[in-house]
This record gives sequence, C-alpha cells and structure tokens, in this order.
Amino acid sequence: MSQADLVTFSDVQAARARLSGAAHVTPVVTSRTLDALAGRQVFLKCENLQRGGAFKFRGAYNTICQLPADARAHGVLAFSSGNHAQGVALAAQLLGTPAVICMPSDAPAVKVAATRGYGAEVIFYDRLRDDREAFARAIAAERGMTLVPPYDDPRIIAGAGTAALELAEQAPDLDALLVPIGGGGLIAGSAVAMHGARPATQVIGVEPAGADDTRQSLAAGERVRVPPPGTIADGLRIVMPGALTFPIVQRHVADVLVVDDDEILAAVRFALLRLKLVIEPSGAATLAALLAGRVPAGLGRVGAIISGGNIDPPVLAGLW
Repeated sequence: MSQADLVTFSDVQAARARLSGAAHVTPVVTSRTLDALAGRQVFLKCENLQRGGAFKFRGAYNTICQLPADARAHGVLAFSSGNHAQGVALAAQLLGTPAVICMPSDAPAVKVAATRGYGAEVIFYDRLRDDREAFARAIAAERGMTLVPPYDDPRIIAGAGTAALELAEQAPDLDALLVPIGGGGLIAGSAVAMHGARPATQVIGVEPAGADDTRQSLAAGERVRVPPPGTIADGLRIVMPGALTFPIVQRHVADVLVVDDDEILAAVRFALLRLKLVIEPSGAATLAALLAGRVPAGLGRVGAIISGGNIDPPVLAGLW
C-alpha cells in the first residue's frame, strides 16, 4: 500500500459513523450577494459552527474514541496553537479521558481559555525556542500519555474528511471544493471524501502568502520547508506539509491558491457584516480566494470549507 492509500473513502465513512451523535452536522450557508461577487454559486460549509468552534473536533474524537481502554485511562496529549487544542480537550472530556495540551506562550488568549474550559491542563512552550513536537513527546513519555497529532495521522485525516462528506450530500454536483491548508489533514481527508463521493469534483487548496509550503512542495514534487510564516492566519502557520498528508494531496489536489493577509481580513469582515458569520482568519482563507477572484473561471458550483470561528477578540476589534 502506498502512503497515498493510507486513508480510504471507507475510513472516512467509518469515521462519520463514530462521530454520529457527537459532532454537529454543520450547516451550509449560501448568499446571493456572495454569488454575485464571486461570479458563481458558492456553498460555505460552516465548520465555525462545529463543537469546539472548528473542524478539529472531528479528527480528535475519531482518534481518541479508537484508543484502547488503558490508553484512554492514562490520558492524551496534544500540541497546538488553538483549534486542535480545543478539539482534543473537548473530545477527551466527552470520552472521560484526561488531556494535557502544549500551547505556545503567544497562543490567542481566547483559545487558551476555551481549552482550559473543556477541562484540559495547559502547558506552555516558547514557539521561537522550543521544538513543539519534541517538547510534547517528552511530556507524553514522562506521563505515559498518548500523543494525538494535529494532522499527520490516518485517524485525524479520516475524521477531518467527514466535513467534506457531509458537504457532498448537502450540495451535490460541485464543480470544485476549496479547502484551507495548514499541515494538510483537512485537505487530505476532504479530498479522499469528495473524490469517493464525486470523483469529478476538483479539490483546490488555499494557503496564505508566505505560508505556501504545500504549493511550493507540489511544484517541487517533494516536501519543501519554508521560513516560519508571519501570517494573521495563525492556524495555517505550518512550515512543511505532513509526511502522511502530502502524498494524498499530491494524488488528489488540482491546484493551490494563495491569498494575502489583507484579503483574508477583508473576508472576515465580509462574513461578519454580510453573512452574519464569525470566522477566524485561518477559516476565512477559502472565502478570501473567492472574493479576491483567485478561483479559476468555469467552475460554476463551488463548495468552500470555513474551517473555524475561534477568532481572537483583539483581531476582531482591529478590523475597523
């Protein structure tokens, strides 16, 4: 089996069954104003309305619920700047599993508070000094806890893909699906799900300028590391695609579009004022691509995953 086959459509379907009753089937929002501006029919899959405020809950729950009883009793540990932290903390709480979350000391305060609110212990690390994965693995080994990675795990990828599987049923016959790219878990799972449900749909990624490691990697034919990005989209500040996610992206993704921070913030404002949706910058990347005219012509029905809504209040206040 090649790495591109590590997650199958059947895996996504099985993840959906596990998530039934635990995750929300999030709504799809449409807008005639958005359609006119984008020049096409747009269907927004609102994972900002998911439990924990982002799609990350799907992969976290799908992973933790499959752990053996003894592993769940010892607890889980994750490293995250925010949404994965909240997803793991909430999933662990629902499954009766202790959780420790390693977060950068500069993580948005609202995400730290929410993570603690779900009952998780938070341990901070220095983003500029510490290797976050090594830091987390050391604590997990010391405490005998299971590490739940943010994207590079088949269970995480399959769980994330359930959002696109729902969208394929809620908005049939899409010409394209837009997905934001961080480490690649969401786009890898979404691509497997969408192509299992509708093979003709193009899957297109969206990255912030300066954090376009996946776009560069696809062009190079191998994983490329970029300098630490400074984008406002904190959830997409990844320097290299995942080792497991990238082969799936290579097989399934047609293109990667790039948007800048001004376009992302304009999309956040548009969502709030015209769509009455609160979305975070990372979740606004796909909407930004639509509003900025980045999406290729000829794609008449386009789905877009809005990946999260956990915006830091100072960022929201700074929009005006």
